[in-house]
Amino acid sequence: MKLAPAPQHVVGPEGKPKLGRFSGAAESFGWHLLAGEHARSSLWRRFHHKKWHYVSLVSEQVMAAVAIVDLGWTSTCFCYAFDRNDSDMMANYSQDGLPGRLSVGVGEHAGAASWFRTRSTQISIEPLPGGRFQLTLRCPYMEIDAEFGPPIAPLLLATGPVKGGALHGTQKSPGMPLTGEVRTFRDEYKLDGGVASFDYSNGLLARETAWRWASGHSLEMGFNLQSGYFGGNENALWIDGEVVPLAPAHFIFDPHDPMQRWHIFTEDDQLELFFTPDGARRQDRNLLVAASRYIQPVGHFSGWVRSEPEGAKRIVSQLAGVTEDHYSRW
Repeated sequence: MKLAPAPQHVVGPEGKPKLGRFSGAAESFGWHLLAGEHARSSLWRRFHHKKWHYVSLVSEQVMAAVAIVDLGWTSTCFCYAFDRNDSDMMANYSQDGLPGRLSVGVGEHAGAASWFRTRSTQISIEPLPGGRFQLTLRCPYMEIDAEFGPPIAPLLLATGPVKGGALHGTQKSPGMPLTGEVRTFRDEYKLDGGVASFDYSNGLLARETAWRWASGHSLEMGFNLQSGYFGGNENALWIDGEVVPLAPAHFIFDPHDPMQRWHIFTEDDQLELFFTPDGARRQDRNLLVAASRYIQPVGHFSGWVRSEPEGAKRIVSQLAGVTEDHYSRW
């Protein structure tokens, strides 16, 4: 199935959203322009509008991730660096921002700049010419200087309704060539020759939101899978320079022991993977107005994928990536 080109604007001039899965990038989401059944008041949007920009960096030795999260009424960020050779989480850091948007700016689309700034933490994701990006991070436990891109295949744009909220949109990237360096207390780790990918999400979400997620990328093949608040809308496979939509995904794992092997497959018989965790980032917070239970194992996938139900299976072996089990009250 070939996806239609992404619309320039997710919300059209009449206030009607363009829903579905598309190939390419949008230039705006514009939820404030919604009309009719999808329209919400500015006060409602202030507390339900959530945006985040997540970047994954993978080399032979290290896996690192950085996320900037705008919750509307507050903000947060996290980052970590994991040594793939000895399964050691070398750095694991998170920081809440000041109230409102004083500390954060998540761009209005995937190609725009995002930033997070407090006294101890500075993060920026900046677009560069030619479809490339620059990531800079400074925090107490690690530093990153990285450049990545351009994407080797089209981005996925997925938009759709969410129960208890209104609408959600997300842009997922395929694997992108990576250069740069991660610095921790232990050593400096070169990223040259590695692979980067990103998740840009922008939506009007429910007060309580939960999902399971899996992502893994090389420069030849990659996938994004989710089960939860957004259904199968963002499930996709990147292969042979194309983005291929996938059916709903099933995640079979032990939520009480997520460091055991995961079994993940899609209903269209185009993907079956087994994920072996090597380490994990965890967070469990319960505040007066918000809560979060989160684990993101890092490890590798093995199994097979194919671009159509009757097509030839492509073997996946030791592909680095992550899974996630996440609940938020925000």
